[in-house]
Amino acid sequence: MSAANRPASPTGGESAASGVDNVPSGAPHAASSGVQGGDAAPSRALIVAGPTCSGKSALALALARHVGGTVINADSMQVYRDLRVLTARPTPAEEAEVPHRLYGVLPASETGSVAWWRNHALAAMEEAWASDRLPILCGGTGLYLRALTHGLSLVPPCPEDIRTAARELMAREGPRAMHARLAECDPDMAAKLRAEDSQRITRAWEVWQATGRSLAWWQAQPGLPPADCRFAAIRLLPDRAVLRARIAARFEAMLARGAVKEVRALLAQRLDPALPAMRAHGVPEIAAMLAGDLTIGEAARRAIVATGQYTKRQATWLAHHDLAAENLTCTRDACFSDADFSDFTQFLERNQSDIISFITQRG
Repeated sequence: MSAANRPASPTGGESAASGVDNVPSGAPHAASSGVQGGDAAPSRALIVAGPTCSGKSALALALARHVGGTVINADSMQVYRDLRVLTARPTPAEEAEVPHRLYGVLPASETGSVAWWRNHALAAMEEAWASDRLPILCGGTGLYLRALTHGLSLVPPCPEDIRTAARELMAREGPRAMHARLAECDPDMAAKLRAEDSQRITRAWEVWQATGRSLAWWQAQPGLPPADCRFAAIRLLPDRAVLRARIAARFEAMLARGAVKEVRALLAQRLDPALPAMRAHGVPEIAAMLAGDLTIGEAARRAIVATGQYTKRQATWLAHHDLAAENLTCTRDACFSDADFSDFTQFLERNQSDIISFITQRG
């Protein structure tokens, strides 16, 4: 790939969980915006998005083999190294077959923000382009993907004492009471959040406390621009009944592959239960089972239900948010299976004009 097709280096941005102060000091900062200058033609990247269990990883891996791609994680839970089983991360063999980036790179004791992810995703994309490979962003965390395709608002850092007080208040009162508090001082933001969404309610509360302005106001202000590249997107929106069956089967397989051992090791670290990794699907339920509060059967049932509810929200979000131009977006209404990928050739043939010719084009 010619130098003209390579983007500028990345920077940080607004964090969905903890603000611009959460970008690690070791993050790359070679440029200020992730936007190309001059008259260089934009580089290309592919997004493979869909709800949990829709087969994104299998499809991304097959595409990477087909076009020479680098798979870049865009799932907020798969960044944690302590959760290989419960987040269904690619296997070591799959990671060795084609380049994979941003999988298992953070300890469970840290919080991976949108700003942190955007910064490192841009660096991984630049690395792929420099190696003449196609970046394939794979995941179902919409806020991560939109931070690249639509830019990222900048929110001032919240002082640590305010953040700590917000987490403690959430722990004491719970999300519904905290949501009611937020509605009194920041009704606009409260109206955008589910009363059960403890992480985003805490974030909105701490921003209000720290700045005196709504998080919604900050999000409406100019921030970091979109990445200067052309995105194509494959969006998987499978049948709900099929997805529910896959979720149940996969959780049973996770139990067989060591999910309980994984949670036991996580609990041994005595981490703050409000950390994202401690709230990953399956972790609270298995933790309750290990404490003697649930049977393994009930823990599995609750984890499967929670995952199903989450996938419904993911599918709704993906159905109503564009990630690429309409003529460069392909929506697939079925799941791809890790074990049976026999329809991949037909998939390529049916979508040759919209997707494959775009992502294989050079120049």
